[in-house]
Amino acid sequence: MSPPATTSLEAPPPTAPDDPAAPAGATALTPTIRATLRRRRIWIVFAALVALGVLAINLIGGTARGGGPLLGSDNAAPGGAKALVEVLRGHGVDVTPVDSYDLALDAAKSGSTVLVYDELGVLTADRYSKLGLYADRLVVVAPDFVALEALAPGVRLAGFASGPLDDVACDVPAARRAGSLSDGQGLLRVDDDAAADGWQGCFRDEGDAFAVVTGEGRGGEITLVPATTSFENGRITEHGNAALAIGLTGASERLAWYLPGPTDAAAGEAPTIAELTPGWVSPVLALAVILTIAAGVWRGRRFGPLVAENLPVQVPAGETSEGRARLYARNTARLHALDQLRIGSIGRLAQALRLPRAVDVASLAEAVAASTGRDPVAVRQLLVDAQPVGDADLVRLAGELGDLEADVRARLAPETGPGRRP
Repeated sequence: MSPPATTSLEAPPPTAPDDPAAPAGATALTPTIRATLRRRRIWIVFAALVALGVLAINLIGGTARGGGPLLGSDNAAPGGAKALVEVLRGHGVDVTPVDSYDLALDAAKSGSTVLVYDELGVLTADRYSKLGLYADRLVVVAPDFVALEALAPGVRLAGFASGPLDDVACDVPAARRAGSLSDGQGLLRVDDDAAADGWQGCFRDEGDAFAVVTGEGRGGEITLVPATTSFENGRITEHGNAALAIGLTGASERLAWYLPGPTDAAAGEAPTIAELTPGWVSPVLALAVILTIAAGVWRGRRFGPLVAENLPVQVPAGETSEGRARLYARNTARLHALDQLRIGSIGRLAQALRLPRAVDVASLAEAVAASTGRDPVAVRQLLVDAQPVGDADLVRLAGELGDLEADVRARLAPETGPGRRP
């Protein structure tokens, strides 16, 4: 038996279908872009639906906000507050939109009512305390934990109301005129210490939670409204929302409508990364660095000069074929794998039949059929036209190619005995 064939590590790639050395007409049936798109059309449609959904959500969100901030004084969208501002101006209230903390503090010092809605949560406790100290009337819409701790210790967030509220439960004139509030209200709870300090709630819900809480701060009257519902364009006409909003914001001749922005964040008071991370992070990072260095010293290669050595490297042809076959199998490239087998079979058949290297596949199929007695159409179907629809079909076609080559070699081999062929 002859030794197994070997090939160099840099063996030339298989002959491509358009190589001049390959028989003419041996066109590979590798899937085209159209076939690839058609095979993956389900994923393409799914990705398109996801993109359309994201676009629709963005459009709906932008339409709902109307291109302006929530409770913006000039925002006419359902979430804006332009309706309330225009009504106040119609009643002689001088409404001034404010977009910086310094202007809001100046308005508070001048005796204006200050409405604060910190959607981004950028104001610190110190800034809330200063506003409460200088403002005669301060209305805080949707206060967060920082605002409650700075302005009303003992008042806590308590979720949302279960429906419309009609139990006024306080003697605040604005609440008495409103009489009731629509659903969608936030709730605050007043503990005993806060109640002892004079804080009272209006519009009671179940569990002693209130939709409005008022009290006296260090400088003047402070009103906490935990939801924006009563001020929004789309909800202000429901129940007594309008009466409450006008009563709270129109108590004086001037109103500063303050919506803090990113520029109002106190950069000097912002926590550092070290303050935000837990205490165990730094020791763990230091230990990880030490372990990495130790592992590198333990398992790393020794440093030294590079040695150039020319070693003959031979890779068996079978290993090369197996590696390429695994790549085809991993990418489900059945047709491409079959094309490579067909290219090799066509070249070997042409060589066995002593045909010129430039012979076309049709002529080769006729020559093979003539030498084996097979149907020329079936031979051409096997060499060019048939496409595998699965792994089993690919194995079957590969076996038929081998049988065809073996049949041609057997037909052309000289007789080894009376009436016998090898």
